[in-house]
Amino acid sequence: MIWLKNPKNIDVYDQILRGKEYKPAITIQDVPSLGRSSRIQGIRTGRQHEFLSDMERNYFHILNFSENVIDIREQFPLQLDLTMLIAEELGIKHPIHPRTKKPVHITSDFNITISENKKVKDVVRTIKRKDDLVDRRIVEKFEIERIYWSRLGIDWGIVTDCEINKTLALNIGDVMHYYSLERLEAFTKIDDNEIEDIKIAFIQRLIDSNKTVREIASIFERDIHLEKGTGIALFKHLVANKFIKINLLEALNIDVVVKIDLTAKSIKLGEVIL
Repeated sequence: MIWLKNPKNIDVYDQILRGKEYKPAITIQDVPSLGRSSRIQGIRTGRQHEFLSDMERNYFHILNFSENVIDIREQFPLQLDLTMLIAEELGIKHPIHPRTKKPVHITSDFNITISENKKVKDVVRTIKRKDDLVDRRIVEKFEIERIYWSRLGIDWGIVTDCEINKTLALNIGDVMHYYSLERLEAFTKIDDNEIEDIKIAFIQRLIDSNKTVREIASIFERDIHLEKGTGIALFKHLVANKFIKINLLEALNIDVVVKIDLTAKSIKLGEVIL
């Protein structure tokens, strides 16, 4: 633990950029052979995030939807000299580049800044399939990570596929695609005040209706002369922005009657009274 006595180690951690300015240590371009990579725009950070697996992407969707999450930094780099020292202490080999054979930076999949009990803190999570945790080399690498973050006083943990609800993640990914209405041409022709009125009117149609979401959306489009498909986009926008609440643990199906609850946000939007 010699390095922990040097306050510069904390300084190095704090100096890594946050928010929109952060750059992941590993990008999709660095691993072109990986077939499950993806890029997603983050609403918490206002930047494009890069993921190297479906599990990382799914976990991000859940984080991106959480009100407690302030910042998400994927592929977060650990300080090389410190991880090399820990590996030496443990008597295990530090990860090396397969071609150059030189030590490489270890990265943690997610460094997440959260607000909890009115306090802001960072937590670090590494994503791995449960079946991979029997691999000795993977466990060794995780032990370096665990000790590294422990010495910095930061909560570190492993998240497995058993703990990531795929249905929830896919539903969130679907509705978050409509988080902003600016990407929809139909709404670029409508001023902000009118859009707010449209949201209120649509919410009123949705509450306690015995019709499917698709039916409600279709009738609404016809009544106020919106382009076809706009109603479904508006429904997902309202869910993404938490104006309405639905059960996201079940596969989203717009062709059935969906139980919809109002949120405090929707009530505040237009003083909706049932």
